[in-house]
Amino acid sequence: MSLRVALLALLRVGPLSGYDLQKQFSLSVGHVWHAPDSQIYPELRKMEAEGLIEGEEQPRGQRGTRRVYHVTEAGERAFLDWMRTPLEYARVRDPAHLRAAYLESTTPESAREFFRAHIAQWEGELAQWEGELGRIAALDNPMLVRRLAVTPPQDRDRTIAFKRFTYEGLVERARGEIDWARRGLELVEALAGPDGSWGEVPAENPAQQGS
Repeated sequence: MSLRVALLALLRVGPLSGYDLQKQFSLSVGHVWHAPDSQIYPELRKMEAEGLIEGEEQPRGQRGTRRVYHVTEAGERAFLDWMRTPLEYARVRDPAHLRAAYLESTTPESAREFFRAHIAQWEGELAQWEGELGRIAALDNPMLVRRLAVTPPQDRDRTIAFKRFTYEGLVERARGEIDWARRGLELVEALAGPDGSWGEVPAENPAQQGS
């Protein structure tokens, strides 16, 4: 359901071709709901079959055409109904934290590599999301510019505020993951022996209590 809601959110701003929709997706809602291109076109076909969107052929160049989609009244109702319905949270599937729970099964160096890679991954996410905050502040985000163009003047500050609030949450998440991985590196150093293998954990180590 969330993929079609994300697509509806983009199309509510204005009609888009499938190609343009893919580009806008990766630059906006794709930051909070990832979907590969291979999922977008099949979902558009399903949405059109269910009457949530309509597609029309438009000329492109001298001989070509492109299919442009826009939201129907049924699609608008579906989007607003989703916004008003209590959110159903998915159960957690987190491979990084799953691996962290069993790092005693590998070597200290492998554990270090895991945490370093985790830091690098989330530093990249942090840079991207801080960049988006900068683009929101400068009104330089293409999708936000399109949305503001069709937003009544009295609603624009609220639209910007919620976009900024969303990316502030993503920045906080990235920083939390980086801090967690750095603590993991410290833990590895505390538990590793001088010979490169795991050392003995002191009996008074709090991690052993109650285990």
